[in-house]
Amino acid sequence: MATKGSRSPGEKENMLDKLRSSLGSIPPKGDPNRKKFHFSIWYFIMALLLASLIHDYFTIRQVDRIPYSDFKRYVAEGKVKNLVLKPQEIAGTVTEDEKGRKDRPFVTVRVDDPELVKLLDDKKIDYTGRYESKWLATLLSWILPLVFFILVWRFLIGRMGGGPQGVLSMGKARGKIYAEREVGITFADVAGIEEAKQELAEIVEFLKTPEKFTRLGGKIPKGILLVGAPGTGKTMLAKAVAGESAVPFFSISGSDFVEMFVGVGAARVRDLFAQAKGNAPCIIFIDELDALGKARGISPMGGHDEREQTLNQLLVEMDGFDPNTGVIIMAATNRPEILDPALLRPGRFDRHVAIDRPDVRGREAILKVHIKEVKLAKDVDITKVAALTPGFVGADLANLVNEAALLSARRNKRSVGMAEFQEAIDRIIGGLEKKNRMMNEKEKKIVAYHESGHALVAMTVPTADPVNKVSIIPRGIAALGYTQQLPTEDRYLMTREELRDRLCVLLGGRVAEEIVFKDISTGAQNDLQRATDIARSMVTEYGMSEKLGLVTYAKERRPLFLDTGFSPSKEYSDETAKEIDDEVEQLMSEAHNRVKKILNEKREQLEILARTLLRKETVMGDELRKLFGDEAEATAQG
Repeated sequence: MATKGSRSPGEKENMLDKLRSSLGSIPPKGDPNRKKFHFSIWYFIMALLLASLIHDYFTIRQVDRIPYSDFKRYVAEGKVKNLVLKPQEIAGTVTEDEKGRKDRPFVTVRVDDPELVKLLDDKKIDYTGRYESKWLATLLSWILPLVFFILVWRFLIGRMGGGPQGVLSMGKARGKIYAEREVGITFADVAGIEEAKQELAEIVEFLKTPEKFTRLGGKIPKGILLVGAPGTGKTMLAKAVAGESAVPFFSISGSDFVEMFVGVGAARVRDLFAQAKGNAPCIIFIDELDALGKARGISPMGGHDEREQTLNQLLVEMDGFDPNTGVIIMAATNRPEILDPALLRPGRFDRHVAIDRPDVRGREAILKVHIKEVKLAKDVDITKVAALTPGFVGADLANLVNEAALLSARRNKRSVGMAEFQEAIDRIIGGLEKKNRMMNEKEKKIVAYHESGHALVAMTVPTADPVNKVSIIPRGIAALGYTQQLPTEDRYLMTREELRDRLCVLLGGRVAEEIVFKDISTGAQNDLQRATDIARSMVTEYGMSEKLGLVTYAKERRPLFLDTGFSPSKEYSDETAKEIDDEVEQLMSEAHNRVKKILNEKREQLEILARTLLRKETVMGDELRKLFGDEAEATAQG
């Protein structure tokens, strides 16, 4: 029972509700909707001026400033008291003025009047003198501006050095720190790279139960290097390890360490490891490690002192901390061949996890992850979509699902169908469809016969992938048409006969133009380039030339996961170079003659397919096989 003068909890709550309603909706402290207050020097100045005005209004009395003549008259009449004679002015109180007001304080200017003191004595008026020292005013005139400028200086310095891009925070690591709940990614969100997940499951177990390993004297790997092509999911896999382990996650890019000022990168490395040790157990993830860890001394323009100092500091820090503290270093790169060997030795990045492009089963698993939030039509076959996307990585597949969803929304459909997936694949591989590109009838006819030549040769040679689609609709920047083949399975090796068949398929368009028009066009430029690359690789890299034997002439290693397109340096004689050119020319000539023979034998089918393309613009693989009957079906199955 509430005592008198106190209130029950219910009454207090009702009063608080009324107070909140009267003040409006104020989010509580810690609410994300609550606006943060940012201090500004202008708030301080405004508050100071307001306080000064209030002080003057309430504390300073109303004082009448009167002429000296009126003051002399009041003295003569004996109506003043409490006089204070100051060097510059005289202050006192008028007992009664002309208006009948009593005890009014006044102030007047001090005039050089020798008779004033005698007059005051005659009227028996009490007076006193006061000496004013101006040291306080002088001091304040210096201190107040100084304080003001100090406050402004601190405010500006705080703005310069407070943020992550501030001048005074150069030595601070610029990594993003994710708390346990902020990562939000687990192994369930990562698909298609099961072997890599199994490799990293041991790291998760160590972060969860480190005593299991330390009890037996084992040491967890200090560093894990994730190696793979761009878009394969290296960063997501690192976040999944942090999410499974429920530990803080420090994410930073290799380029964030290096600055134009010497020593900044090394300071950031020290700061990053100091923060990590303070938050152990945790994971440090360095993305694009090759920006920081490039091998020292390999640059033809000389070394970069700042980058090398940063790398040296990273090597020292990785050597200096105890692996049992619970700090795991993970890094990702798609150029492992240029990393400094000191980074890759045991004791630093001990474990290398290769993340390859997913196979057809991996692509299917990745697609199932990305379609969870997408409404699919009944005709969608994820297995077929996975088969249609050879060479796609996780990022490509995520983009594919998004493009298909956008196409369906553009067409006002309620679900995403197989047609949208097919069109999204064509758009990613070939580029944007350009039906409005104007082509004259002759050019359109050349493109139709060109693509028909590719398709017929692909349906004829024994080891070529089945044709899935032939189109003469322009796409992208330069593609006037395309022939799409669907691999029946993922391949990791190719035989000499398979490469020769691929040469024939690439030359099919060019030879079709020769047969039909007795002339050639520039449309085969890309086909010839790809065919020449295959033929030269057969001779110089794969040892598939009987004349040159089991010798490889490509000494320089190309990046493992990047297609830079540069040519390897020549390390053989001019006579050998001529023999290589002769062998490449012979391979191309043999393929040319073989394709010519195939298309001359199938001239009627070439005409039928070209006319069909001119009429319909696109012919699918099933329709193509029906068009040519059992022979095409047998070739596709073979």
